[in-house]
Amino acid sequence: MKIHHLYFAQTLALNPEQAWAFFSSPYHLNDITPAFFHVEITSPVPDDIYAGLMISYRMKAVAGWPMAWLSEVCHCQRPQRFVYQQRVGPFNFWSHEVCITPCAEGIKLEDIVYYAMPWGWLGDWLDRLLIGPKLQQIFITRRDYLAQHWGVSAEGNHLP
Repeated sequence: MKIHHLYFAQTLALNPEQAWAFFSSPYHLNDITPAFFHVEITSPVPDDIYAGLMISYRMKAVAGWPMAWLSEVCHCQRPQRFVYQQRVGPFNFWSHEVCITPCAEGIKLEDIVYYAMPWGWLGDWLDRLLIGPKLQQIFITRRDYLAQHWGVSAEGNHLP
């Protein structure tokens, strides 16, 4: 099973509490993802996330096909970082860490994602052909939205 890695970093003109309020709320997902994604939260979500919180979604990630996604907030250190992992969904493994670090310009936001595709070599082929580019598009849309609203600088890459 191949583990894929995504890393994006961006400097934003926000303080840590403002950043936490925005990024820890799943209700902002439709603002920071491409329109094709159509994220719908299907479970109650409290104002403050916490380790152990389960959040269920419906979305149309690939070719308009609806899919269910259940994630668990595994680590939560307000206002520095949180990690959520997919419990039910399209990947064999998915972990997304969001780090918020104060800096001179405001905060440095880091997204660190590890994921593994199902279906062996076929899943890896689909990742190269379709899934990897879609994930890049999602994070580019996020970067552009954030840059427009609070941006100072951005960097991002897909690490092998």
